[in-house]
Amino acid sequence: MIVDFRRNTPALPPLTIMNSTVPTVESFSVLGTHIDSIIKKAQQRLYFLRQLRKFNLPQELLTHFYSAVIESVLCTSITVWFGSATKSDIRRLQRTVRTAERIIGAPLPTLQELYTSRC
Repeated sequence: MIVDFRRNTPALPPLTIMNSTVPTVESFSVLGTHIDSIIKKAQQRLYFLRQLRKFNLPQELLTHFYSAVIESVLCTSITVWFGSATKSDIRRLQRTVRTAERIIGAPLPTLQELYTSRC
């Protein structure tokens, strides 16, 4: 990836990998947008965890719900993006886990633990 902020960019030679030219693109998606969508999905599902807590479900069932519904969202492709995520992104994701811990009232595995268990 070449990022050039000059006004007059010189013509770059084509980039070839294994005798195949890599196309030049005008825009690309960033990892941050993916993490934002993960956080949004997880927070939406925290609402349902809160609702289940109001019905006085046992802690074990709440933990199973968290594992199946929220943790699965947080761990989607975690082996791909966790290593290159910024500390602020990881803090934002971990905040979701801590919120679930407070709702359930039991300790949950951190994102770092989930990442190392899947690698």
